[in-house]
Amino acid sequence: MSNLSESIDEEKKIESSHELQKNSIDSISVRQESKNQDGDEIYLDDFDDEDLKPTNWVDKIGLRINAEIRGIQRVPESKRFDKSLLSPFAIFLSPNMSISGLATGALGPTAFGLDFRTCIICMVFFYIIGALPVGFYASFGMRFGLRQQILSRYFTGNIMGRIFAIFNVISCVCWNAINVIPCAQLLNSINHNFPPAVGLVVLVLATCILAFFGYKTVHLYERWAWLPCFIIYMIIIGRFTQTHAFNWGEMKSGKQEAGNVLSFIAVLIGTSLGWCPSAADYTINMPSNTNPYKVAIAMISGLSLPLIFTGILGAAVATSTNIEGSRFQTAYNENSIGGLVYEILCGDNHNNGYRFIIVIFALSGIANNLPGSYSLSIAIQCVWSKFAKVPRLIWCILGNLASLAFSIPAYYYFEEAMTNFLSIIGYNVSIYVGLTLAEHFIYRKGYKGYNPSDYNDKKTLPVGISGIVGFCFGICSTVLSMNQTWYTGVIARKFGEAGGDISCELNIIFAFIGYNLVRPFEKKYFGR
Repeated sequence: MSNLSESIDEEKKIESSHELQKNSIDSISVRQESKNQDGDEIYLDDFDDEDLKPTNWVDKIGLRINAEIRGIQRVPESKRFDKSLLSPFAIFLSPNMSISGLATGALGPTAFGLDFRTCIICMVFFYIIGALPVGFYASFGMRFGLRQQILSRYFTGNIMGRIFAIFNVISCVCWNAINVIPCAQLLNSINHNFPPAVGLVVLVLATCILAFFGYKTVHLYERWAWLPCFIIYMIIIGRFTQTHAFNWGEMKSGKQEAGNVLSFIAVLIGTSLGWCPSAADYTINMPSNTNPYKVAIAMISGLSLPLIFTGILGAAVATSTNIEGSRFQTAYNENSIGGLVYEILCGDNHNNGYRFIIVIFALSGIANNLPGSYSLSIAIQCVWSKFAKVPRLIWCILGNLASLAFSIPAYYYFEEAMTNFLSIIGYNVSIYVGLTLAEHFIYRKGYKGYNPSDYNDKKTLPVGISGIVGFCFGICSTVLSMNQTWYTGVIARKFGEAGGDISCELNIIFAFIGYNLVRPFEKKYFGR
C-alpha cells in the first residue's frame, strides 16, 4: 500500500509539473502575442533583470540607499512601474520654467535686435515645432524599454549611434554648465562679494546628488519644482509692470532682419529640439501598452508651453535694455539676465523678501540640469562596451564635475556662449532627426521593424555606413549655412552683413537625402 501511495504521489507531481510548464508556455505565448492600442505587436518578454545583482561596491552602496543602478540594460516589462502621464508632462516642464528659459527669450531683443512681436511669433511656432520630435522619440522608450542612445544604434547604425552618444554626452555637460550660469549671476547680484564659482559649485553639487538617485527621484523633483518658479514669474510680471520700462520695439524688414530672425530660430530649435537625444530615457519605466499619442502630447505640451511662457516673458523684460542709459541696461551689461532680474525685483528697494525670492529662483537651475545629469550618465555607457562596465553612479559624478569645470570660464562670456552653444546643439540634433525619420518610416516601416532584444548585438544592427554618409551630408549643410561669431557659412552670408543661420532647417533635408542615397545598398549587400 505504501508503494502504491508513493506511485500516486509521484504521478501527481509529474502532472503538476506538466501543468506548470503548460501555463508557463501559455503565459509566454500571451505575452508574445500582446498588442498595443494601435494593434501593433509589443514586446513583453520577462528576461533576467541584469542589474538586480550588483557586481561592484559602488552599485552595492547605491542599492542600499535606493539609488537606481540600472545602466543601458533594457527594462523588463515586469519592472515597469510608471503609469502616470504626469511623468512625460512634467519631466521638461520644470526644467524650462527655470531662469534659462527667461535667458533664451531675452536673446531675441538683446543678441539679435528683434522687436517683441517678432520674438513672440518665432517662439510660439518654433518651440512647438522643435518639441514634436521629442514627443515622437518618447514613445520608443515605453515600447521597447531602451534608452534613447541605444535606440540610436537602430536608427543610424552601430558606428554612428555611438558617435551620437558622444555628442549627447558633450551636449549634456555643456548645457548643464550654461544653465547654472544665470543662477550664479542672480546670487552674485545679491552680494557682489559672493564669488560666482561658489554659487556654481553649490548648484552643480545639489544637481549631482539628486541625479545620483536616478529615474524616480528625477521625476518626483520635476513634478513639483515648477510651482515656486511660476509664483516667482508672477511676481516678476507684477514688478516689471510697475517700471513702465516695456517697449514693443520697431519691427524692421530687409535681409539683415531676416538673418537675425533665422539666427534666433536656430537658438529656439536648439533649445526644444535639443531634448531629442534623451527623450526615451524618461519613459522606459512606462508599460508598453501605454497610449503613445497621449505620451507624445503630454511631453510636447510639457516642453513647449513653459518655453513659450518663459521665453515671451524673457523677451518682454529684455526690451527694457533698449532704453539708453537706463538702470536696466546697466544691470544687463554688468551681470546679464541675472542682473536684469535682480534690478526688476530689488533695484529700487532694499526689501530682503525679494532677495529671498531671488535665492529661490537661482535654485531653479537644479531642475533644469537634472535631466541632463541623468542622461549623460547613461549616454556615456552607450559609447563603448568598456564604459558600460563603469557604474552609472560614477559617470553621474564625473559628468557633473566636467560641467562645473566648463561653467566657471563660461560665466564671463555667458551671452556669447549661450547663443553659440544652443545653435550648435541644433546642428547636431537636426542631423539626427533627418537620419532617424528616414530609417523609421522608410526602411523599418514603423515600430514593427525593431527587435529590441538585439540592442547589444552588432551582427543584427545596421552597419552604419548610410548613417555616416548622412551625417557627412549634414556637416556639409552646417558648414554652408551656419552663422556663429567665429564662422559664417556661404549661404548664411546672403542674409545681410551679420548673416543668418539656416542650418537646422537644411540639415534635416541634407541628412535625409544623404542617408537614402546609401541605405538601400547597405541593406542589399549587408542584409541589415
